[in-house]
Amino acid sequence: MRYVISYGKADVKVYRTHGTPLTGVTAIPESPFAGRENTLMAAEIEVVVRGTAFLDAYTKGDNRLVVATDTMKNFIHAASLECPAATLEGWLHHVGSAFLDAYPHMERLTMLGRELPFPAAVVPASDGDGFAASDVLFGRDRNDRSTASVDLERDDAGGVRIIDHACGRQELQLIKITGSAFADFARDEHTTLPERQDRPLYVWTDIGWRYTDAADALGHDPARYVAGEQVADLAASVFHQFVSLSIQHLVNEIGTRMLERWPQLAEVRFAATNRLWDTGAVSETDASVKTYADPRPPFGRIGLVMRRDR
Repeated sequence: MRYVISYGKADVKVYRTHGTPLTGVTAIPESPFAGRENTLMAAEIEVVVRGTAFLDAYTKGDNRLVVATDTMKNFIHAASLECPAATLEGWLHHVGSAFLDAYPHMERLTMLGRELPFPAAVVPASDGDGFAASDVLFGRDRNDRSTASVDLERDDAGGVRIIDHACGRQELQLIKITGSAFADFARDEHTTLPERQDRPLYVWTDIGWRYTDAADALGHDPARYVAGEQVADLAASVFHQFVSLSIQHLVNEIGTRMLERWPQLAEVRFAATNRLWDTGAVSETDASVKTYADPRPPFGRIGLVMRRDR
């Protein structure tokens, strides 16, 4: 009998105050992002532990080596408190390395993180409303957020090495009223979709990337780190500038631009859904004036992975 064992703790929400600021990020023309203060770092974290040392817990009910998942939750908070990292990826690496250091029978593990974004709000100087200029307020102003995963194991020297990683920006929503087309596609007796030479376009997309050197994801050299905010800004810039002939055409253009801007990336990937609205009514005097309704499911899904030639 062969076993593949994994267990862990998911949905651990951590709100860390006064983290290490992220500075020195390489600027790109498509984004004003230059770094973040990290006064508040918030993420939903998951740890998945793997290894044969836990087999007896499954086959014999022997829990002597089992670290309770509630203990894992507390450990994530304790390790996060001491974390010096300025990036989500570095945060996950720090916590994962601490797990492997504290529990020698854990052979390898995966750390996953999903940013809980609270962008800083601009607060004017106090004018009698009770707020001082030094007050720091946070709010939500966008749907998209960064994600990351880091797979770690012990190396032969007793240290920790990265065996896989993935970075991403999820739940990005992009819309424009003109500058997109979908025509000249295959038609047969099942086709009812009309061709559109110019149309509104509304897409939801998740963007992922991997580095050639996984260490670049940790942010130790900020100049080689790709921030999720920059990826979102680049995608929005290309989306609005580029006249696409399909969503496939669009995501390829975004991916090409990402690989041009960041030569340290080995791969980019996309999962996009077409959420283009259904037409509600059209003005009789001006065809550009329309109303739209939310689209009915199902939704078209577009996928693409772009890897550099080795």
